[in-house]
Amino acid sequence: MPDRLTLRTALAAYPHVRALRDGTVRSDRVGFNFEDVPNITRAFRRMVRTLDFDLCEIALTTLAQAHAYGKPIVALPIVVMRGFHHAALVCRRDSPVTGPRDLAGKRVGVRAFSQTTGIWLRGILLDDYGVDHRAITWVTEEDAHVAEYADPPNVVRIAPGQDLKAMLLAGEIDAGIALAGLDPALVRPVIADPMQAAADWYRRTGAYPVNHLLCVKTGIVAAHPWLPDELETLFIAAKSAATEPSAEARFAGIVGPDVLPYGLERNRAGIELCLRYAAEQGLVPRVYGTSELFAG
Repeated sequence: MPDRLTLRTALAAYPHVRALRDGTVRSDRVGFNFEDVPNITRAFRRMVRTLDFDLCEIALTTLAQAHAYGKPIVALPIVVMRGFHHAALVCRRDSPVTGPRDLAGKRVGVRAFSQTTGIWLRGILLDDYGVDHRAITWVTEEDAHVAEYADPPNVVRIAPGQDLKAMLLAGEIDAGIALAGLDPALVRPVIADPMQAAADWYRRTGAYPVNHLLCVKTGIVAAHPWLPDELETLFIAAKSAATEPSAEARFAGIVGPDVLPYGLERNRAGIELCLRYAAEQGLVPRVYGTSELFAG
């Protein structure tokens, strides 16, 4: 169909989007030219630096930083990756750290200061435990995806060849956030009983944390104002067609059977809290409203 809009797309191969990738769910109005990006965070960087894609998965905080620097992209309330992060903050099993309050004055490793899991945990540390992010030295591997952003003074970068996992196990950092591949026999959560802590936190805040959603080039939405609704319809259909559970299924006991709710209203609490945390931590100049970041 010659009038069919085709979008150059970067999106991880989640079970809940597979039906779009294999064509089981399709539209006569819009199609997808998928580019496989093995580490999907590299697509975020390409999107905000060189606008390589028409439709791209992106971290919420990267999206907010892109808005701060005038990048011509707009968000869609289709949250493709999310979760509770209390268990992602770990220390060595024999560490003297007894809980979150012990992290004041310590060194904590995280891939980047702007990584969304880190933003969620820094917000939780302040709100629930009184630990200000400025009281911690953040040890990072890389800069923000948005090149114009500069890390604050209490953020340091490791040298080439260093590895945060090895540094944690060697005692060179006191804790780490979302360090994949660690032997669980060698580390433990800093927050005791993290799943119960997450359930209690959800009951108090009503926020189901948002990590990755979708963004589209602003010019494409301006030229095709029907596109956001069409995409939401397609992604809902793809989620319904999924034949295996998503990683978020482990949170059903906390949030109920729909572990991947789409739509702005169903995600407002998680989006707005993350945007508040991002502003409080200096990642964006102020708290953005959803109307500033999301299409129509």
